[in-house]
Amino acid sequence: MTTPTVFIGTDSGATTSKTGGVWTDGSPVSTKLRQSSTNSQDGTAAVVKGWIEGVEGFLADNKLSWPQVAGIGLALPGPYQSYGVLDRSANLPLAFAGWNFHADYSAAIALKAGRKIPLVVGNDGDLGGVGEAARVRGDKKASVVLLAPGSGLGTAYIDAHGLPLSGDHLAGMEAGHMPSPLHLLGAGLDKTAPFACGCGRTWGCVEAYTTISGLPQYIAHLLPKHPDHPLATSPDSPKHKALSLRGLAQKGDALALEIFDLQAKALGLHVANLAMALDPGFVVIGGGLIDPESTTPEFRRRYLDGIHAAAQPYLFPAQRKCMKVSAATLGELSQAIGAALAALYTAKAN
Repeated sequence: MTTPTVFIGTDSGATTSKTGGVWTDGSPVSTKLRQSSTNSQDGTAAVVKGWIEGVEGFLADNKLSWPQVAGIGLALPGPYQSYGVLDRSANLPLAFAGWNFHADYSAAIALKAGRKIPLVVGNDGDLGGVGEAARVRGDKKASVVLLAPGSGLGTAYIDAHGLPLSGDHLAGMEAGHMPSPLHLLGAGLDKTAPFACGCGRTWGCVEAYTTISGLPQYIAHLLPKHPDHPLATSPDSPKHKALSLRGLAQKGDALALEIFDLQAKALGLHVANLAMALDPGFVVIGGGLIDPESTTPEFRRRYLDGIHAAAQPYLFPAQRKCMKVSAATLGELSQAIGAALAALYTAKAN
């Protein structure tokens, strides 16, 4: 019997790492991720140990072994100083800046496997896009843009071969920090100072208008229109008020719906902007607002319709007819599966 070949993907966050895998045809080994602690507070060696434990646990869970592993992918938030070398990250200890995680993980893999196994690394948003792109386009040759609003705006452009646009300085598709056309958003947002963004730019980053990070600023801007709203007198912190909006929107709350409608409009305008440069066949929308476990079908339809309606007037005719905008489907699987697929595609290219 021929030994099956698998490609493993590690998705590393600051607190939790997830491990998944794909067969040589790109299909998932399992839809169950192996989760383990990242232990970033204990230093880089502890992080690498956790990644290895995740791989070994995933292999054991699926009755696989190291000899069957043909390649490994790692999704890790940037920015990077160079390929496989971390720069200062908002989600990891300051001491991690300059860490050559590619070299350390490669060495640990070789030690466990008894041989060198190719390691491909990339930004977690990019590799999440690889996973979603494979799902949405099926057998079609087409490029895919992923926009995933969460705490920040995850963005990726995946080419027709399945690999992400990383750029010459590994900062490609940091599209959340492009400026938003505030004059088109309405609600007086162009009459006030642009929303602050964690990146420090002051030109009105799209991220600030489409994600959780901007919700406190939306509340401050719009609450005067709703003086009787419970949030007007709530003693909760701005963060807790912001986090309550998704639940309120599911109940039809006018303020919450207005805010999420504006977020959808801002994201739709960004879709149109990116379409001018990238002309994708598919646009996939991820993030918590389209999570079936967190939002109602009616809310998700309203949100996606808002994105589509905002983009349409600014697209070229062929794009309006043929470009598909749809919801992400892999959820928390996307980055681990995408990392595994990046390892597979790289192996095929070589």
